[in-house]
Order: sequence, then C-alpha cells, then structure tokens
Amino acid sequence: MARARRARGTSPLAVFGIVVLVLVVLGGAWAAWVYVGSTMLAERAHTRGIAELEERWRAPVEAEAEAELPPPTLGEPAWILEIPAIDLRVPIIAGTGPAELRSGVGWYPTSNRPGEVGNVGIAGNRVGDGEPFRRLLELQAGDEVVVETHIKRYTYAVRVAPADLTVTPEDSWVLDPVPGEDFDPHEAVLTLTTEQDLYPTPDRSVGFAVLVKEEPQ
Repeated sequence: MARARRARGTSPLAVFGIVVLVLVVLGGAWAAWVYVGSTMLAERAHTRGIAELEERWRAPVEAEAEAELPPPTLGEPAWILEIPAIDLRVPIIAGTGPAELRSGVGWYPTSNRPGEVGNVGIAGNRVGDGEPFRRLLELQAGDEVVVETHIKRYTYAVRVAPADLTVTPEDSWVLDPVPGEDFDPHEAVLTLTTEQDLYPTPDRSVGFAVLVKEEPQ
C-alpha cells in the first residue's frame, strides 16, 4: 500500500518541470508584449501625435505667436523629430516619463527648446513602446537630425555618434547647456539619449548634434 501511494505522488522533478514551463510561458508572454504588443500600440500613438500637431499648426494664430516658440505643455505633443538616415519621423512629447516615451520621444523639460543656444535634450526607447530609437546607434557623424516646429525646421548635424559614447543614468552632464563644460553656451546643441543595449542594462548611448540650418515652416 505504501509503495502504491509513493507511485501516485508528484516527484520533485515533475514539480520543477512545471515551474520551469510556467516561467517560460510567462517570459514568452512578457517578451511578446514588450517587442510586439506595446510597439503596435505606441506606433498608433505616434501617428496620432503627428496628425494632432499638423492639424494644430494649420490653424490660424496671432502674428506675435508665430514669431516665437511657446513653452510646451507637459505630456502633450510639442514638435516632430525627423532623422532621414534611419527613416524616423515621430512626435516629440514634453516630458520623459513612461507615458511620454510610449507616445513618442521625450523632451527633457530642463533643457532648451529647439533652435535656442544651449542644449535640447531628447530621449527615446530602443526596445518596446514603438522603439523609435531602435536604430539610433546606426547614426554617423554628419547625419542630419531635424526638429519641426510650427514656425521653423531646425536641422542639426551629428557631431558625436550615439555608438561612440556610453554613459550611466547618473551622468547628467550630457544635458548641460555645454555638455561636459562649465561655461556659457555659444551654439545650439541637440542631445539624443537611449538604451545602450537591446536588453535591460544601466548603460545609455548618447549622441550630440549641432544646429547647422533653420528654415521657415
């Protein structure tokens, strides 16, 4: 009788196998959401954000408002980022929290606005949530980065490629008015930040570009 009861019991090896199977299924579901589901939803949000901006910019505004770039509203689409070398056109959302990075790329509110002397900071994801910066590390020195606003198109040229500079999340100097230097800015700089790797690590890739042209919109 005792031998029969042992035969009917669940062995530790079977329990281990069940646990591993559950973990594999959960891991697969998580990966499917991060790499596919969240990206599909975010891409729709990107399309809506660009459409919202273009419709807003077509509306008539006062002449004084046309002459300057107003401060953006946090959490809302503010401008459009275009990087021809990696076929990217995505809304720039004011803010860099998870919600903003799901809707496009995020503008650091402590940084300058496009076209201004100083540093415009923009962050984006390489994995999931639309992964707008998936190919950012392909950029090379001289490639163009364009920021569209309701008044002008600002074209920046990459000076330091993202693949050439890796920092930690604590390296806030990359968003200084003159990155890494303690003096007043004399040129308009744009900083792009994203994850270094396609899996979770603390490393961040950073690229710098400098304003080379501005045109009426």
